[in-house]
Amino acid sequence: MNRRQALSALTLGAGASLAAPSLARAQDKIVWKMAMSWPRNAPGVGVNAQRLAEMITTMSGGRLTIELYAGGELVPPFEVFDAVSSGVAQMGHATPYYWQGKDKAFHFFTGVPFGLTVAEYTGWLYFGGGQELWQRAYEPFGVLPFYAGSSGPQAGGWFRKEINSLSDLQGIKMRIAGLGGEAMRKLGVNVVLLPPGEIFSAMQSGTVDAAEWVGPWNDIAFGLYKVANYYYMPAFHEIGPALEATVNKEAFEALPGDLQEIVKRAVMASANESYADFTYGNVKSFAPLLAKEGVQLKTFPEDVMQALYTASEESLVEISETSPLAKEIYDSFTDYRKESNHYAKASELAALKMRASSMGRE
Repeated sequence: MNRRQALSALTLGAGASLAAPSLARAQDKIVWKMAMSWPRNAPGVGVNAQRLAEMITTMSGGRLTIELYAGGELVPPFEVFDAVSSGVAQMGHATPYYWQGKDKAFHFFTGVPFGLTVAEYTGWLYFGGGQELWQRAYEPFGVLPFYAGSSGPQAGGWFRKEINSLSDLQGIKMRIAGLGGEAMRKLGVNVVLLPPGEIFSAMQSGTVDAAEWVGPWNDIAFGLYKVANYYYMPAFHEIGPALEATVNKEAFEALPGDLQEIVKRAVMASANESYADFTYGNVKSFAPLLAKEGVQLKTFPEDVMQALYTASEESLVEISETSPLAKEIYDSFTDYRKESNHYAKASELAALKMRASSMGRE
């Protein structure tokens, strides 16, 4: 071997030794645990969490595999956030108001009474600074939040007795989550927060007199029509409620850039898929649910709605006073809500009224 051949061989050898570790790192397989607050295979929530786990695994070619754990399998349903924060799980699938005890401002990233529609909410998150505010709220806990979809407008709940006035709410025990629960509490309701898997048994046993879950699709799957007759729609407290996928910040930052992007884009795709799934499921389940024996569709009386609005707005102001960040979030959210309401009167609300009027009694 002459000098030129020897140098060439050394160069190739050195290149191979440098490339090999890089190639090995790219092909290393990472396994993450995703804990969710939902029962396994629960319509909309559990099913779409499973789809998200499979999507990330497939899009990454198996380099990042997501193992899904239903509520109670890895941690209890209301401990998912702590599991992600501590690294017991690298991902979570739930909704922010389950952790509102850590920071009341979390409510703005889930279900605000008389709040934003799904389209308005995602506009605020993606283009109005909402996502950056959400990340700042979660930052002290080492958790990254991602919007993971919505059920769309939910139902106001199932009641054993008809609500004809404010006095009918006094003293009843109701399972209701988030700021809707705070508003109900201000009106004299005994609020109980139960994991989804315990709602039916609590209604059946009389532990609660009323309960809200999601909407027709989920409510029929949970059999809530069997334990109460009066079904109130729509929900005042969840017009466009948000699901979230949370990620342990340290685990996320340890991923190669392409896998980080896969996680982010997979959650965005899942958000759209989840909302479509909920919408279709609710449309198809609505008439069959109302056909169940004894079910009566109701709306809350005007005086009840006005009292709930007043109580809800008081709660938002109270939250805004808890910290400078909470005030910043409050201002951003409520300013955008006001603009959205103004636009909706001439756009989406007007369009739906136009359709309903044109289609008549169909």
